[in-house]
Formats: sequence, structure tokens, C-alpha cells
Amino acid sequence: MSNSESGETTFAGLGIDDRVLRALSDVGYETPSPIQLATIPHMVEGRDVVGLAQTGTGKTAAFATPILSRIEESDAYPQALILTPTRELAIQVAEAFGKYSAHQPGVRVLPIYGGQSYGVQLAGLRRGAHIVVGTPGRVIDHLTRGTLNISKLRFVVLDEADEMLKMGFQEDVERVLSMAPRDRQSALFSATMPRAIREISKKYLRDPAEVTIKSTTKTSDTIHQRWVMVSHARKLDGLTRFLEVEPFDAMLIFVRTKQATDELAEKLRSRGFAATSLNGDIPQGVRERIVGDLRKGKIDILVATDVVARGLDVERISHVVNYDIPTDNDSYVHRIGRTGRAGRSGEALLFVTPRERRLLRSIERSTGQVIEETQVPTVDDVNTQRVAKFEEAITGNLGSPNVAMFRRLIEGYEREHDVCLADIAAALAVQTTDGGNFLLKPDPIDKGERRGDREFDDRGRGSRSRDGNDRGDRGDRGDRDRGKSGGDRRRGGNPNLATYRINVGRRQNVAPGAIVGALANEGGLNRGDFGYIDIRADHSLVELPADLSSEVFDALSDTRISGVKINLRVDDGSGEPSRGGGRGRPDRGGRKDDRDDRPKRKFRS
Repeated sequence: MSNSESGETTFAGLGIDDRVLRALSDVGYETPSPIQLATIPHMVEGRDVVGLAQTGTGKTAAFATPILSRIEESDAYPQALILTPTRELAIQVAEAFGKYSAHQPGVRVLPIYGGQSYGVQLAGLRRGAHIVVGTPGRVIDHLTRGTLNISKLRFVVLDEADEMLKMGFQEDVERVLSMAPRDRQSALFSATMPRAIREISKKYLRDPAEVTIKSTTKTSDTIHQRWVMVSHARKLDGLTRFLEVEPFDAMLIFVRTKQATDELAEKLRSRGFAATSLNGDIPQGVRERIVGDLRKGKIDILVATDVVARGLDVERISHVVNYDIPTDNDSYVHRIGRTGRAGRSGEALLFVTPRERRLLRSIERSTGQVIEETQVPTVDDVNTQRVAKFEEAITGNLGSPNVAMFRRLIEGYEREHDVCLADIAAALAVQTTDGGNFLLKPDPIDKGERRGDREFDDRGRGSRSRDGNDRGDRGDRGDRDRGKSGGDRRRGGNPNLATYRINVGRRQNVAPGAIVGALANEGGLNRGDFGYIDIRADHSLVELPADLSSEVFDALSDTRISGVKINLRVDDGSGEPSRGGGRGRPDRGGRKDDRDDRPKRKFRS
């Protein structure tokens, strides 16, 4: 293997194609991580691999770079299939393949996952894709339809295999592995190695090389780390509240893309903050000037990407905000390391959307630290700070030499118009401030939102607990619903769940795990959102949250399991399909037994 001048092993010594090496250099990769160093040589040689490593250790590059180095660009059929447990991870992995293949214009990468239009995916498959990244349920759907042909696969990767099994995808995963060519190369990556994973490895992989990587990533004790739950749509509002309430000297805000740096910086400037962007498209001379302005205090907020901020050491940086959570744990450590340097104290704030809790847990496991949960500042917090700054401005201006001149003008106005001084002062305040918007007004989000896009309530506290369970309002809502009906149809006795009907059952050979996996993936649900599952001959009854948002309900209605559109709807208790097929509260009256459907398979998630 080749070494750099410092003695570190480089990517050039791992057998990676030169075009892939150039792409790695473009994104700022210099030396391979432990999982990459241990895995890439095996995969380049064509050997199967089992990797035991946490999320964020760099395993995507560990399997993507050797696959891209061996892909045959002239044959536009699926040569590599990467299975991931969630659509978010599928998108991330597909984007990574796109970055690493930047100098291979003939390589096509296609993500296929639940929640995305079939039309987009079908068009991509018809055009031809070399690399397909997908969730098990959607991959099985395409295999069943005959729209995905894996007869010529050369590579299969199971990413976060333990998570896939936890979500009930084991049957789908094994079905894909059994359908793929026997002479393919396989790689399996997992944070843990339960017996089921071990059995899959023994059954479907050929003499795999086993790689175990223990994370040693640590963060500085001088950095106070916090995280806050906020949906993507409310991140900007949450950030501006922190900026108004949190005292800071200079702040570094990290986002994922170059475009996002410009967009966020512009939005912050429009709200009165001295912010600018820093990304790879900015010439080096301009970058140096921007960093110089940050040091001198001409700029207070810098919005940047990982690559350009590496090595940035500005003493004024008191806060680092991860506006977009990093998908690489090492990146998190590098990011927040821009503050709290040389013994100074620093603050690190991490924004986490409901679907990114997995990444938060991964960062905590990797760093060995529990990050403190905080709340978005309330309307009262913001207004108190605005009033305090207004009073400080008055106090500061009382010492101005121009006060005497303006006092004479105001006293003359008072005598001439017979207006009290307080009213004149108030009118001047309106003139010099945006009077109508000086105090922040509560918006719907501060009054509490329905599940599916919740944020901060009127106390600034999230209505969803860290483990994904809802707090507070759902129990009362369930009581009100029961009061409107003739009886409680919820089988498991959970007042927050209602019974829904789906159009798949024993005739489609569905298993409870397939139902849980498909619905969780399409609707962004957690296992805690599922109750009793009753699989019958031609349909199944599933307990899900009674207050599904319209967006989630529509997404679930279009879900396909075993190639069948499930047409989710509230079960009316008659044992027959609901005539309306639409959404509504469950009828909790008497239920007719489907005696012809016995025996029933029942499962509690």
C-alpha cells in the first residue's frame, strides 16, 4: 500500500480505480478510515465481506469505492444492489455513489424506495441502472412486477442488516439473496451480530472475510453538546429563535450541500443577521477574506459545508450548529471541534428531525457521550430578549452628544401638538423598528401540532419523546374519541391506536414482519406505533395511531405489499371493506366475526 509523506496509508494503495480516487479527493477524503482500510482490499479482490461497524464509520465508501472500481459501464443493467432499511439511508447511499462516480459519467445510480412515485423508478429502470439502492419492500415489489431484473447482479450489499431484521424485513432480504446469482460478490454490514445475521451470513455468503471496527471517536470535554427535535419545515424558525435568545460571539452553521449554504445565509440575512456562506465554489482568495472578516468581527455567522471548514480555527467561534445532521460520525466530531479549542469552552447544537433519531443514537454510541436534549426557545423567550435589547439600545444612546438636539425638537413637538412624551417616544420607536413585527406572535406551531409534523408546543417542548413515543396530548384525544363512539374497538387496549384494514392477507403469503416493515418504511413509523396485527384470508387488520396525519395516511394507502396495493382505510367493524374507502374515525361499535377466516395469525409488534 502506498503511504503519504506523513506515513499514513492513502486510498491510492487500496487498488481503487483512478477515477474514483479523483472523486474521493474532490470531496475532501485524504486517508481511509479503519473500516475502509480493512474492507476495500478484500472487496477489490472479489471476496465476500462481513463488516461489524457502527453507522458513521465510513462504511458506505468501504463498499461503494470497490464496486465503482469494478463496474462495467458499457452494460447498463443492474450490476450492484444495495439494500438499506430506510428510504433516508437509501437516498444517502445513492447520493454517496453519485459523488464517488463523479468522474465516471457512464455510471447510473438509481434509488428505489417507498414513498416515491413508481413512475420515476420505472423510468429509471427502463433507461438502465448500473447500481440500484433500495429498501427491501420496494425491491421485492419491483421483482414481483418484473420491472427489476437481478439475474446479472455481480454485487449485493446489505447495509445496516441488523436494522433491516428489526424492522421485519428478514423474509424479503432472504428472498432477494436467494434470487440473486450464486456467483455474485456479497457484503454484509451490521452494527451488531445477532444470531439471525450470523445465519444469513453462513447461508448466503461464501467464506467471507470478517472485519470488526470499534469506534474510538471522542469529542472534547470543553464543548457543551445539545440536540433539539424539529421537523425540516420548521428548522429555520427554530434556528432564528436560538440566534435571538442564545448569546454568542461567532457561530459556524453546517449544512450538507453547497447550494444550502447560499440559501440559508440569504434567509438569515433577510432576517437581520450578519451571515455569509462558505463553500467550494467560492474562490480561494474570497474564502480567505471571508475567514478574515469572521476573525475581525465583521461577520458573525458563517454557513459552511464540511470540506471548506476543515482546519478552520477562529478563536471567536463560540457556537457550532449542525443545521443538517451529519451522516458520518467522524464529521460530527470534526464539525463541533471548530469550537472549544485550546481549552476554551464552546457550544454545539444539533438539529434532529423525527426521522433522524437513528443518526443521533449512532453519534452518541460512537462518541461515548449522551448529548443533552434541549428545547426550541418559546415566543416569550424571544420577546423577553427583544425587549431587553431595545432597552439596552435606549440606555446606550442616552450618552450620545445628539441627545440634546433631539430633546429640543421633541419638546417643541410636545408643546405644539399637545402630545405626551411617552406617545412621542413610542412613535419614534415605531419609526426606527418594524413595529408590527417587533414582538414575535405565536403561530400554529406554538399551540401544538398534530402527530406527523410536531415540533414545539406553547412551552417550547417537543411533543414526542426521545424514544419515539408520543407525550401528553394523545391520551386525551383518545378519550374524546371513545366518548363519541359506542365502544372501544382497539384490540390491544391502547387508547392511542385505532384498527385499520389493508388488502393483503394469507392468500398473498404476507407475514407480520412484512407488514410492519412496509408500513414503517412508507409512513416513517416506528415499531412503537404498531399494535395488534390480525392476518386473515384476503385482508389484515392492523392497529396504528388513531391520529395519522393526512400525508402519512395517503402514503400508507398507496403502499404495496407483495405487489398488492393495500388501500389502507379505517376498519368499520363489519368485516367487510368500507364502502367509502376513505379516511375517518373508526366505528367502535359491535363487530361481526369473520368466522370463515379462521384460524387467524396474530402478532404483537
